[in-house]
Amino acid sequence: MVKAKSISIRYVSETCMELRHLRYFVVVAEESHITRAAERLGMQQPPLSQQMKALERELGVQLLRRRPRGVELTAAGRSFLADARAVLAQAEHAVAGARRTARGEQGQVCIGFTSSAPFHPLVPRVIRAFREAFPRVAATLEEGGTLELVADLQNETVDVGFVRTPVDAEGLVVHPLLDEPMVVALPRGHLLAQGRANGPPLALKALAGETFILYRRRSGPGLYDAIIAACRAAGFSPTVGQEVPRIVSTLNLVAAGLGLSLVPESLGRMQMDGVVYRRLQGRAQPTAPLLLVARRGDPSGTVRQFLSLARRAAKDFAPDVAPVMPSPVTSRRRK
Repeated sequence: MVKAKSISIRYVSETCMELRHLRYFVVVAEESHITRAAERLGMQQPPLSQQMKALERELGVQLLRRRPRGVELTAAGRSFLADARAVLAQAEHAVAGARRTARGEQGQVCIGFTSSAPFHPLVPRVIRAFREAFPRVAATLEEGGTLELVADLQNETVDVGFVRTPVDAEGLVVHPLLDEPMVVALPRGHLLAQGRANGPPLALKALAGETFILYRRRSGPGLYDAIIAACRAAGFSPTVGQEVPRIVSTLNLVAAGLGLSLVPESLGRMQMDGVVYRRLQGRAQPTAPLLLVARRGDPSGTVRQFLSLARRAAKDFAPDVAPVMPSPVTSRRRK
């Protein structure tokens, strides 16, 4: 009789053996009786006996020793049983992993964001909640400008992206999350910055004649146009002294006294020497959207789960969480 063979998933795939043959054999070995094994498997005894004999022929070894009151394993059968159980466990693990991946419960996701997005507490809240809900998903963070993130999404190097300006790009879909008011960022010595740190709201028309520092239009026409339109509705056309590629960059120029800016309210959480924030009066003030962009029809289960969680979080959002980015994820910042 030939020595027992070691088996693996690869060996099974390269022979006529099927996983069901291994399951049949394991049950027969556990029951030590063909009839009881057949009952447990929900099949007739003769076909099961034939399957066992066919398995022995395929392997070229005797696995079972037939006895009047049942069967017992040969030495080859005992060796084969251990390998059969290992192969079945490996197959079950593979199936479970595939199903988890399809459901978005494991895998990878690259989350992009513009420099101002993480200051809104919704963004870290969503990332934290996603990591807690799906610990098997490896989350990577990627910071970039809106145009960079759009290109990365189209190139499939980023899976979802938090942005501040509407995106109209082929193959991408935008999921609006919320709109937040914009506030005035003023140099500390400015006349309109005098008084209490959280002084009374300003009328937008009070900014007429001031020099504005704006997020450049080609990087984000939505925000730029909203600010210009709001100023014109207030009765003046703003004087734009500087345009910057990042919203947060405006604060450095404001601190340097080069002008004032309108920024998302959440940026007021970033305390910077030389900058004072003031709210705006009325309902006509411009707002800054927070949007989540993804590829249209992306089949990734992790992306579906992330989008679903983000939309639910935005719907239920209450601004009571400090905007701290979770630290245990891998983060890459573009130079």
